[in-house]
Amino acid sequence: MNVVVIGAQWGDEGKGKIVDYLAGDAQIIVRFSGGANAGHTIVTGKEQYALHLIPSGVLYPDKMVVLGAGMVIDPTALFNELDMLRERGIDTTGRVFISDRAHLVLPRYIEIDKARDQARKKPIGTTGRGIGITYSMKSDRDGIRIADLSWKEKIAELESGDRDFITPYIDRLKAMSIDLAVYLMHRKNAQVLFEGAQGALLDLDLGTYPYVSSGMSCAAGAAIGGCVGPRRLDKILGVFKAYSTRVGNGPVPSEFDDHAEGAEGSLCRFIRETGREYGVTTGRPRRCGYLDLVALRYACLTNSIDSLVMTHLDVYDTLEEIKACIAYRIGDRVVENFPASIEDLNRAQPILRTFAGWKRPLSNALTYEEFPVEAMEYIEFIERFCETPIDMVSVGYDRKETIIRKSPWTR
Repeated sequence: MNVVVIGAQWGDEGKGKIVDYLAGDAQIIVRFSGGANAGHTIVTGKEQYALHLIPSGVLYPDKMVVLGAGMVIDPTALFNELDMLRERGIDTTGRVFISDRAHLVLPRYIEIDKARDQARKKPIGTTGRGIGITYSMKSDRDGIRIADLSWKEKIAELESGDRDFITPYIDRLKAMSIDLAVYLMHRKNAQVLFEGAQGALLDLDLGTYPYVSSGMSCAAGAAIGGCVGPRRLDKILGVFKAYSTRVGNGPVPSEFDDHAEGAEGSLCRFIRETGREYGVTTGRPRRCGYLDLVALRYACLTNSIDSLVMTHLDVYDTLEEIKACIAYRIGDRVVENFPASIEDLNRAQPILRTFAGWKRPLSNALTYEEFPVEAMEYIEFIERFCETPIDMVSVGYDRKETIIRKSPWTR
């Protein structure tokens, strides 16, 4: 069975924890997009790991993990991450592979990336890791793939600085290289987890363009970056937070005014600190806002999300009331669908619905039935609004703080 996990918002939804949890029942975990601009935090007991390139399932000693064809890979970052895992007692020998169709990030791309974003009149707010430039080189057909490392003519064509950078890594990268299509063809009966990066609203085509990532963070990207046909994908899970966050520039219609002196500013600061809303890759404070159900429903629709996974619900444990955005007011119009126009999204004012808080720690619950009725009402309203079931709820950072209503590994 092939299960896809994507972010259903602007990234940072808690996908790393969910992939790590689901990997317990998978044999292979394939990350299908993005690069070292992504960051997943995984907590197991007293241990915390920050991963940027390697799929989250690597922490299980018997799992195979693959960096897919849709990824762009910085060799220095990759081997630093592998060294970090080894130093912390995680043996990755013979378990980490790279699709031979994945592209490489070169140091020159990183410098171009930073300079280009700084030169923009309205910076996008990239992580400066060279990701966008690498995808641009790929589209221009000037990139270099893992498969090209054996192509002497191609290596000779590179600029001298690029060639000097790549040469020490060639043998190590080739040793990890596989034909992912063939690899998965021979493992048709395996349970495979396809891990996305960023979120659906940062997808190059479906997201808030131009304030998007350069790769495919939508569910369709799993088929391309995972080297399987779309009909081989059995289930699509969308991970979302109980509120909205975003790093970098671009519209967030339900964003709090964190400079406000009143309740909204206090709420933003509370959620940022309680939810640890700082970027894993950059350390930047994340922008926070009410849960945007208009945007979430759009993500469900455009990605054929079969079930949702809700995270960070426990952040709301102490609040008297909770609000969610159910429509936008744009000028004199009430808008119920997610617009493509950035101008409309920038002008949009959230229309909010208020829910009662539960004033109890959700982490004490072992089953969904033990949740306070107020928490259930919030969850079930979201399900009705998005016409999509919420089958998993995370109420803490640890693996065990996860409530399963329906196993994702059921068809």
